[in-house]
Amino acid sequence: MNCQCIRCIFTWSLEHARSLVAPIRNGAAGFQRVKRGWVWNQFFVLEEYMGSDPQYLHTDLDKGDSAVKYTLSGEGAGSIFTIDQTTGDIHALRSLDREEKPYYTLRAQAVDINTNRPLEPESEFVIKVQDINDNEPKFLEGPYMASVPEMSPVGTYVTQVTATDADDPTYGNSARVVYSILHGQPYFSVDPKTGVIKTALPNMDREVKEQYQVLIQAKDMGGQLGGLAGTTTVNITLSDVNDNPPRFSKSFFHLRVPESSAVGSAVGRIKAHDLDIGRNAEVEYTIVPGDGGAMFDITTNEHNQEGIIILKRVSDKSAHSLIKIQVKRNFGAFKDTATVKINVLDVDEPPVFNKPAYVMDVYEDTPAGTIIGAVTAQDLDASSSPSDMDSFFDIDPVEGTISTNELLDRESIAQHNISVVATKLILTSRVAVTVHVLDINEFPPELASPYETFVCENAKMGQVCYGVFLPPASLCALLAFSVATLQALMLNRKMKATGIRNISSYFQL
Repeated sequence: MNCQCIRCIFTWSLEHARSLVAPIRNGAAGFQRVKRGWVWNQFFVLEEYMGSDPQYLHTDLDKGDSAVKYTLSGEGAGSIFTIDQTTGDIHALRSLDREEKPYYTLRAQAVDINTNRPLEPESEFVIKVQDINDNEPKFLEGPYMASVPEMSPVGTYVTQVTATDADDPTYGNSARVVYSILHGQPYFSVDPKTGVIKTALPNMDREVKEQYQVLIQAKDMGGQLGGLAGTTTVNITLSDVNDNPPRFSKSFFHLRVPESSAVGSAVGRIKAHDLDIGRNAEVEYTIVPGDGGAMFDITTNEHNQEGIIILKRVSDKSAHSLIKIQVKRNFGAFKDTATVKINVLDVDEPPVFNKPAYVMDVYEDTPAGTIIGAVTAQDLDASSSPSDMDSFFDIDPVEGTISTNELLDRESIAQHNISVVATKLILTSRVAVTVHVLDINEFPPELASPYETFVCENAKMGQVCYGVFLPPASLCALLAFSVATLQALMLNRKMKATGIRNISSYFQL
């Protein structure tokens, strides 16, 4: 069996040995309690050592005649440590790991091999496991993530790494750790004692390189040759600072907007690029005062930082505008300016009449060809043509004037409803025109029915002979009654038979 032998150092007091031997040798029935004949000191066992050198326990009572037996008890007795009962040699049954248990407390005693009576009191001692460098430093929190602002000066703190070594820090250099950079120079440095990482190169620009991977080594034995080492990775990100202005990709933009665009609609989009990120890349667009601000406006899309040009009022056909748009940071003094030319494009639209409907008046019996009115449309490219027109009217296709085509009779048709169509290419608009035919005095008044009456020959003057039906009061004002009129209306054969030619001398109205 390959066991580690442990040498125990002890001392013996000679006068106590002499006082102890006599009673034992005289065979006294009682066993006197005396001071023990050995004094144990703390001793060490080399960690993981499996040598064959013996370590022994011995008492001066042992005369070499095999009259003394040695016993061992305590931590690990029998499982980790064993003792030779005859010689007192202590052996380790296996290699010991200091990081598992740094020391063991045991008890030893010498007894009479025949009577098994103790020759002296039990003695306690400690076996301490002496450390060797068998553990490499370890980074328990790696890999590390850190950030530092771009353009930071040399020596700016980034982060700190820490490695632990399980070896004994109180013995030798087994647990003395030194830090160094294996990869990541010349950008960063590490303090060999504290593990603090700092910037080592000035003017590091995030827009040039954003991510850095640094490999840190921790080596024990003070970094000397033969020391054990462990490594960890530190991922360092350069955080953005506001060090880049927004820039338009070009100084002149050309946009087009149809004349039919509604107010509030987007005319176009432009964008200034900023190499910064996050809040540092947020921009604001404005129209330089006096450059199209009355017709256009611009807003900023918060999601993609585009400038959206908005129509504020309806544009005129074939017009154009030149506006200057300025982009600047929401904070900071950076800005840039570009010019935008916006052309308003003509759009084929149907002509629009000036009125929703037209009303015209014309007297009956007006000669053919007489102009009674005109319709107009706003689109200069439009022409008018009759539609749903009867044979009574005609229209000038260029001027839009409406004229009579023949004589009109109010008593036949008092109102004409016609439509006029304005045409531009294939686009048309329609408007209703109402023509009222006005009356002229072309017919004499007539009594509602023939009247016949009789009168006595001796009738008195002023006596009512007959009543004549009169039209409504509104027409009475237009009629003038006279006996001559009555004569023309009431002349009949009976009057002719009497030979009366003039009744005005006989009757009065």
